[in-house]
Amino acid sequence: METKREQELIGVIIHKGPISISEIRNQISEDISIPTLNRELSKLKNKEIILTEGKGPSLKYFINLHQLITIPIDLDLFFKTETDDRKILEKFNVEIFERLSQVEIFSNAQKVFLESLNAKFQEKKLSLSENQFTKEFERLMIELSWKSSQIEGNTYDLLDTEQLLKHNVLSKSHSKEEAQMLLNHKSAINYTFQNRDLFERLSLAKIIDIHTLLTQKMGISKNTRKRIVRITGTKYIPPDNEFIIQEALEKLCKLINNKSNIFEKAFLTILLISYIQPFEDGNKRTARLSGNAILMYGNACPLSYRSVNPSEYKKAMLLFYELNNISAFRNIFLNQYQFAVENYF
Repeated sequence: METKREQELIGVIIHKGPISISEIRNQISEDISIPTLNRELSKLKNKEIILTEGKGPSLKYFINLHQLITIPIDLDLFFKTETDDRKILEKFNVEIFERLSQVEIFSNAQKVFLESLNAKFQEKKLSLSENQFTKEFERLMIELSWKSSQIEGNTYDLLDTEQLLKHNVLSKSHSKEEAQMLLNHKSAINYTFQNRDLFERLSLAKIIDIHTLLTQKMGISKNTRKRIVRITGTKYIPPDNEFIIQEALEKLCKLINNKSNIFEKAFLTILLISYIQPFEDGNKRTARLSGNAILMYGNACPLSYRSVNPSEYKKAMLLFYELNNISAFRNIFLNQYQFAVENYF
């Protein structure tokens, strides 16, 4: 695990690199000597996190974009650099599945944290009658439908969402398309809960089934896309060939099915479906509900994302798209699992 000083150095080099040692010294918060800074940079170079170009006075440091999967990244610092100026992995990284199979997604402490929360969830479930559980699941379903749609730009508020999903009352101040998005969430969430045993193993067909439910009556093709898509706010370009997309999804499923930890399986499913962007639209919605389907199969609490900031969520995703870095979204996942256990059932 990198020290706070190393994390700051990494952030500066991502933001400003290629950058000289004297420029780095002027950018960091600590007043440390050049020899000390040189030793710190040598450690990062030995870990292959940073690379160098030039020699002597012309020596400059830049980030190794292929070694940043688990290193904490300061989102505010990273996004200070404008979209077109950020140094990123602009194309889909076909090696990401192998890389993710070789790293520890959650530290031992984080695994203990998740398991302790899950034990608390099991205790709470045992204390509920069937009717109480049904009511709590309905509440979570409403709040997940609302927040997942809000993240994608839907302007329904939570109370109007409740009226729509519980009583089929349309809000006159919102479009029919927004209402359909929310109703589709309800159908998809109920489907994944009622059929949670299907998600012992993930498959392309099961991902497509969830996507189909989420996008019905919205004019969106249910099949994997056949043309390029662009993502607002980033130079990252997802795979642009339907055969590459399907191959990537098969690799995703193989990676997930080879994992034993239910939280790792759910976490990686959410990240990688979002990263591949296999459909014309509805990708992140499909990712979130696929991750929840896996959690529910594993008898873990599904996430509502109710307390997440949509902007922070999108930045965490962009960080993974651009650097294949999981740190920001991992924090969101941990926080949202804690929130779910403490606020539902």
